[in-house]
Amino acid sequence: MQSTSTPAADLRTARVISPYANPIANAQNGSLVIVRGEGVHVYDEHGRRYLEGVAALWYASLGFSAQRLIDAAHRQMATLPCYHAFGNKISDVCLELAARIVEIAPPGLGQVFFGSSGSDANDTAMKLVRYYNNARGRPLKRKFISRHWGYHGTSLATAALTGVPRNHAGFDLPMADVLRVECPNHWRNALPGESEEAYASRLVAEIEALIQREGADTIAAFIAEPVAGVGGVLVPPATYFEKLQPLLRRHDILFLVDEVITGFGRLGHMFGCDAFALKPDMLTLAKALSGGYQPISALLVSDEIASTVARQSAQLGVFGHGYTYSAHPVPAAVALEALSIYREMDLPNWVRARAETFWQMLDPLRASPIIGQIRGLGLMAGIEVVADRTTKASFRPEVGAARVLERNCLAEGLIVRALGETVGLAPPLIISHDEIRDLGERLARAVAVTERQLLA
Repeated sequence: MQSTSTPAADLRTARVISPYANPIANAQNGSLVIVRGEGVHVYDEHGRRYLEGVAALWYASLGFSAQRLIDAAHRQMATLPCYHAFGNKISDVCLELAARIVEIAPPGLGQVFFGSSGSDANDTAMKLVRYYNNARGRPLKRKFISRHWGYHGTSLATAALTGVPRNHAGFDLPMADVLRVECPNHWRNALPGESEEAYASRLVAEIEALIQREGADTIAAFIAEPVAGVGGVLVPPATYFEKLQPLLRRHDILFLVDEVITGFGRLGHMFGCDAFALKPDMLTLAKALSGGYQPISALLVSDEIASTVARQSAQLGVFGHGYTYSAHPVPAAVALEALSIYREMDLPNWVRARAETFWQMLDPLRASPIIGQIRGLGLMAGIEVVADRTTKASFRPEVGAARVLERNCLAEGLIVRALGETVGLAPPLIISHDEIRDLGERLARAVAVTERQLLA
């Protein structure tokens, strides 16, 4: 029988609409076609090897050749390759996974809803917030507070929550009922001489003023990432969450924590909630939940919200929400195996040990005149490119300074990701100390080339 697969020579003519790409530029220049992976490296169609410096899209925590995850998928495919969770049916593996997640999650989050992506997890959270308040007889309590440069997904609703301008342009976004506040960025936005604690106090006071203007009876929830990833790897200033959480509780505003990127060890803690003493009412997880090997997400919900939702659903006759691939058994089996590996690794301590080498590797780059700040936590860093370190002025937008550095890294065999004027780094968590040093050497060469180009 003749094969119907696309010949290798025709790969570049395949009609794929690429996310976050310039379609015309892609058509002119072609895509980087990745054909296989091994450890922390991936290989293109010409056999060239690249160190994956952002774990693909933050998710390849166990690299690209974790045989145990592959075997887990194979075993589940041979046993129960697909099923659903609608009505009163669910696979055994999903029940086991839910129990394992609740066991390691922050306290008080006792119920799990499974989906396929971080976007649908946050979308589900938004729906449940409104469902919950309607059940409590508070239908006006429906607004969400989100932060500039926060990232929460690309569905219509979650793109509205997202505070990144490129996610709004051309899509008639953002929508009503989303209120925006400043994303905490002490280095760039603090007043002269303002300490982190004073800056945090000012930001929380501004949030309180917004609540007073809008009316607490109209605001349902506040959503935040522990560290804002796509927004530029922004670490909150000291005392920010410590001051924010009592304010939300006082005004009966739910706290939604988006750990799609930071969950499962990335920050040197199992969850970002552990790093910043967060006590969410809902928590969203995805990406490293399965090491990226299968699409799966989880929304964790407090017992109080879950019981209210259950009573409302009983009155209505059904909980009218779900996705075809909610609680799919194959991703669940892979996620279970990933959690077992994380436990055996003692993941938080594993990451912290490598983080010491990681930050030592990054430190010399601070001497470059085009590097304004290097920030982050654990194995997650943002390198902000500037035209003037003294004034913190950025290069003109048309220069695309961070993209210049991204291209120069690629030429050195290192994949990083431009995030506005910041370059993001988040290598697979399995990276060795020697591979971290190799990453640093490639990055240093790319920075030197970029410095010459931008300052010429």
